[in-house]
Amino acid sequence: MYDLNIAWSPSTTQDQLIQTLTLASSLGYATVALNHTLELPFPSAPVAPFPSTATLTSSSSSSTSSKKLPNILHRATLPLSDPAASNYRLTSLVAAYDLLAIRPLTEKAFQTACLTLDMPIISLDFSQHFPFFFRPKPCMAAVARGVRFEVCYGQALTADQRGRATFIGNVTNLVRATRGRGIILSSEAKEALSLRAPADVVNLLNVWGLPSEQGVLGFGAIPRSVVVNEGIKRSGFRGVIDVVQVAKKDIQDGANDGQNTTSAEQQPQGKKNKNKDQNQKRKPGDQDSPQLSKRQVKKMKLAARGAAPEKK
Repeated sequence: MYDLNIAWSPSTTQDQLIQTLTLASSLGYATVALNHTLELPFPSAPVAPFPSTATLTSSSSSSTSSKKLPNILHRATLPLSDPAASNYRLTSLVAAYDLLAIRPLTEKAFQTACLTLDMPIISLDFSQHFPFFFRPKPCMAAVARGVRFEVCYGQALTADQRGRATFIGNVTNLVRATRGRGIILSSEAKEALSLRAPADVVNLLNVWGLPSEQGVLGFGAIPRSVVVNEGIKRSGFRGVIDVVQVAKKDIQDGANDGQNTTSAEQQPQGKKNKNKDQNQKRKPGDQDSPQLSKRQVKKMKLAARGAAPEKK
């Protein structure tokens, strides 16, 4: 199971983070992503501000609860209001984070994120009222491009009564627009108490219109595909070729020299064998006497018979 949105901020203490990660592991989440929401303007050389995985592992092992932590990824969420802005520096962010997500705030930004923007995840705050509707055409176009919509159930837990009603209405409209396809389920938990088991979340969203099969995929296959594709983009060449190991030049030269010597040794042996076969097929007198045709042999026999009575 995957949870690609565990909220993190510079004010989050290390003990709170370890408690959240430990509970996530006990609930069955094997891979989680620490999410950092960025603010404009972005720095020219961004660096992931998360604590190192080695530090978290050593702290968890030294604590009383020596439970194994899940696999930790680093993610950044970009708020997008004006898609024409040129100060997003997406290339530098790709090198600093494992995952990137976009949070559109306007209808124009939502249309751009669905149709043209190269971002794997569209994350929305469903507890707020949106000035636009979720139309099937752009939503299905985004799903066909491989873009996934993220539904964070932690927003309903922390919102007030009005926010929960808005959350239910927005999630229902998104499920209708996408037909339940391409939806990632995450927690956006700011503390350990905001986490829930995957089965509970699937049953809750089934009441709001999301089928149970799609809900299970939202915790498993769909986020896994996003993580794998983003990893290939960062480790491979144009997302197609993955360079595993580069052979050394000396080894290649030695192998080529060995092949050349073996082929050179094998070539004269083959020629000798051919010459031997030809010599065995030929008779000793064949090289000096030319070969005669059947007609010439017959004439020679008739001439010999005619010359025999003359001698008598």
